[in-house]
Amino acid sequence: MMPSRHTHPSLERPHPSNHIASDEPTGSRHSHSADREHSGHGHHDHAAMIADFRRRFWVSLALTVPVLALDPMIQGILGLSATLTFPGDGLLLLALSSVVYFYGGWPFLKGMRDELQARNPAMMTLVAVAITAAYVYSAAVSLGLEGMPFFWELVTLIDIMLLGHWLEMRSIMGASGALEALVRLLPTTAHRLGADGEIEDVPVTGLGVGDRVVVRPGEKVPTDGLIVDGRSSLNESMLTGESKPVSRQAGDEAIGGSINGEGALTLEIRKTGDETYLAQVIEMVRQAQESRSRTQDIATRAARILTLVALAGGGTTLLIWLGLGYGLAFSLERMVTVMVIACPHALGLAVPLVVAVSTSMGATRGLLIRDRAAFERARELNAIVFDKTGTLTRGEFGVLQIVALGDLPEDEILRLAASLESVSEHPIALGVVRSAKERGLALGRVKDFQNLTGRGAEAKVDGQRLRVVSPGYVAEQDLAYDSAQVTPLMEGGNTVVFVAREDTVIGAIALADIIRPESREAVRRLKEMGIQCMMLTGDAEPVARSVAAELGLDDFFAQVLPHEKAEKIREVQSRGLVTAMVGDGVNDAPALVQSDLGIAIGAGTDVAIESADIVLVRSDPRDVAAITALSRATYRKMIQNLFWATAYNAVTIPLAAGITYAFLPGLVLSPAVAAVFMSLSTVIVAINAKLLGRADIGRSTGAPARALGAPA
Repeated sequence: MMPSRHTHPSLERPHPSNHIASDEPTGSRHSHSADREHSGHGHHDHAAMIADFRRRFWVSLALTVPVLALDPMIQGILGLSATLTFPGDGLLLLALSSVVYFYGGWPFLKGMRDELQARNPAMMTLVAVAITAAYVYSAAVSLGLEGMPFFWELVTLIDIMLLGHWLEMRSIMGASGALEALVRLLPTTAHRLGADGEIEDVPVTGLGVGDRVVVRPGEKVPTDGLIVDGRSSLNESMLTGESKPVSRQAGDEAIGGSINGEGALTLEIRKTGDETYLAQVIEMVRQAQESRSRTQDIATRAARILTLVALAGGGTTLLIWLGLGYGLAFSLERMVTVMVIACPHALGLAVPLVVAVSTSMGATRGLLIRDRAAFERARELNAIVFDKTGTLTRGEFGVLQIVALGDLPEDEILRLAASLESVSEHPIALGVVRSAKERGLALGRVKDFQNLTGRGAEAKVDGQRLRVVSPGYVAEQDLAYDSAQVTPLMEGGNTVVFVAREDTVIGAIALADIIRPESREAVRRLKEMGIQCMMLTGDAEPVARSVAAELGLDDFFAQVLPHEKAEKIREVQSRGLVTAMVGDGVNDAPALVQSDLGIAIGAGTDVAIESADIVLVRSDPRDVAAITALSRATYRKMIQNLFWATAYNAVTIPLAAGITYAFLPGLVLSPAVAAVFMSLSTVIVAINAKLLGRADIGRSTGAPARALGAPA
């Protein structure tokens, strides 16, 4: 089981790494094929690799200038052979090109070594073989072999590959920005309160359970704790996706990483390190980014096939052109071009980058993805089944209707009832008082309160003897009232209490479970997506029917026992519908597992969360529509990236092989131009993945809830 997290979802033990994982077949996505980021250094390692590629690019580019000036082909084109030719110029050209090959090409040579050790030749192998073939052939020509070297193609190819990787890695850093922001949320120091009342600044890592810390206005909460003194508002937007600051006071929990508002708070530390909510969110995001999906498996297989095609195609291209009588230099150039342009880098990144962006997007909006494959199924949903209590409703009473049975107005009846009930902790009493406060009614003075066990309560309110009692008590005491006005409310499955002054019934109050206003919007959004909305509840059919009618549900199941919920999900699935279940209770767990996509409301139990594929932190049913929209937008981006990566290769590989040379000799790609196209395709895929962040998946507005049937 996961560690308990009170009102927030508990996740799994976090790993400090925040690497955007990729299972693409390129073996090493850059120069780090065997250097996975570990031990909390992922961000720093990634930044260091970006700096390394940048440095190698600028050094290689500086050396490219004299190489171009000394290359015989470039000299011939520019007519400079007479002015730039001198004894030993060929050896100097070889020396400069060697520096570019070994220094600038080192990430690719090292990547090839790592891929071959892993028996998974891929992108780095292709690039390394291409630049090595170009270098060895050109070096041999410089040392006496007959032919024309292409040092300038070699160095410009390396320059462009370095530039492409540098730009790509910067894009990847941007793709992981939201997750990195989560990592940076926690402060490094805290103000610990000593036994003598003195405050000392200590590292957050030095805090222990039971320590007390002071959080000043504007500071971040250092770690999860219980507020023992003070009142303030906390900004939890980066943790829960809730845009509005939430009010917190003594007795409430504070999440590490949230930003304190206007008041000073004293917290007692409850959780540290891996147990904190933020650490668990980071781990869930990391695991989701590393988990696989069906689309990613397709991309992986396609990229592996493309790698084999490139290796075989490069060799075949060389042999064909040699067989047709063309020189070694031309044939070798065709081979190098094919291998460069066929690198499956864009294809390997097409899905993992989208996964990284969508998972981070979800985390910052309070949509925590535990299973990527299940998340991908969300786009295919035909039906969503909601648990009623605590999901579509608040699970607490609210006033539905007031019936005046005497000469007093409805508000006065409610005020008197709420005044009496204000000293009771019964759920019905709390609902009556809450509704009176929402209407701004001033409560009266209460004296001589007496609880009528199982039947209601009585007291003096402003000197009047009042009773708020059940229908059974009214019948038992033979109190008269107009049943024609009240019976329809009772038959509708509502809870009805009577208000009596002295021995006269002056009114009746019907109460019902409060429907979340967010539920109406959630159902509307889902129906616009073409998804059927249904409800499961253990309540009687009249109650279930009224809730279903109020929300416009397509179907409902009433009086469902806990062990029958999974059976109802199977029944919906038997209709040929891809079905999601949304719930928050222990008895929802079997249904969550049975469904095609299990969604746990964040304020629910640990068992429900453990059984779910996705956790909604905010307990907001509109986030069900948001996760569906995110899944669809994510899939669209994956398909776009896969289409671009495969279409690009389908068009450019024949050009690289020289298929048009026989009738269009001028339409032949050089290795350097091929490198430009290859790098451009990779950068386009990375940028397209980042554009997912602009997708509109819907946001919560935080509208107040009201009781079923209450006026809007």
